[in-house]
Amino acid sequence: MTSASTSIDFTVGSRRLLSVGRELSTWAFTLQDVLAADDAPLSAPQSGPDGVRVLSAPRSAVPAIRAQFPQHLIGGRQDYQRHYIDMRPAICPSYENYLARFSGKTRSTLRRKQRKLASEAGESFAITEHRTAQEVEAFLKAALPLSAKTYQARLLDAGLPETPEAHKEMLAKAEASEMRCYLLHTGGAAIAYLALPITGETLVYAHLGYDPDWSRWSPGTVLQMEALERLFAEQRFAYFDFTEGTGSHKAMFGTDSADCASFVLLEPTLANRALLSGRAGFDNMVAGTKSLAARTGALGKMRGLLRA
Repeated sequence: MTSASTSIDFTVGSRRLLSVGRELSTWAFTLQDVLAADDAPLSAPQSGPDGVRVLSAPRSAVPAIRAQFPQHLIGGRQDYQRHYIDMRPAICPSYENYLARFSGKTRSTLRRKQRKLASEAGESFAITEHRTAQEVEAFLKAALPLSAKTYQARLLDAGLPETPEAHKEMLAKAEASEMRCYLLHTGGAAIAYLALPITGETLVYAHLGYDPDWSRWSPGTVLQMEALERLFAEQRFAYFDFTEGTGSHKAMFGTDSADCASFVLLEPTLANRALLSGRAGFDNMVAGTKSLAARTGALGKMRGLLRA
């Protein structure tokens, strides 16, 4: 059994206000597990010193998961749609077939974003693909400084991993032809990156980031489209997995989704009871404030302030 220090976060939108550490083992479900639904494997890990973190479990399997840790306290639960693209040839044989799933208006909007960014960037506009270990090293050299500027890194500590161990793992996957990384360049610098580890026939949406100074030109969307066109052309992959959590980007690009839940199961100590009670109260307060802001028309402004 291995466990790692895991933060239980108190967040408002994309801004993390407080983080409390716990030593947890991780029970993560792959997309194949999720698609199996009631037949998903339920081989639980041994609990860490403070409990277990469950990531993207099929929602229907939550009672069975809880039953394996009957004394633990459940908390921090998030229910969401796990979005994915079904790339199987029998379902979606080409990028053109994939685009045909969008409405005419959406296709027009996406193409317009591509043209606007290319026009703004001029002749320096370029998208590079990185597969080999040497290429992924070059990707990291260009993408890590950019990652530090993104709101994911600044507010959520969710930028590209910076540890030597994480880089070694990425390079090992590249050696095994199990990495696809992409950079969007302009003016000699990267302004967007996308990193996709491969598990079997599934592309895993691990990291996407872009320079906030270029946000009005939607570089993340443009890079996503270019990457998908190239990936469909390979005719190697069955799924593009947007993993746990939700978001407009995932919902727009996904063709399908599955009901999932993420949560923690903590040892029933007094400290853990207080932590989960405080987190639940905080989440209820945030939900109430969000509802009020939506009714008064202030929600958009609040989101802008939180991402600043």
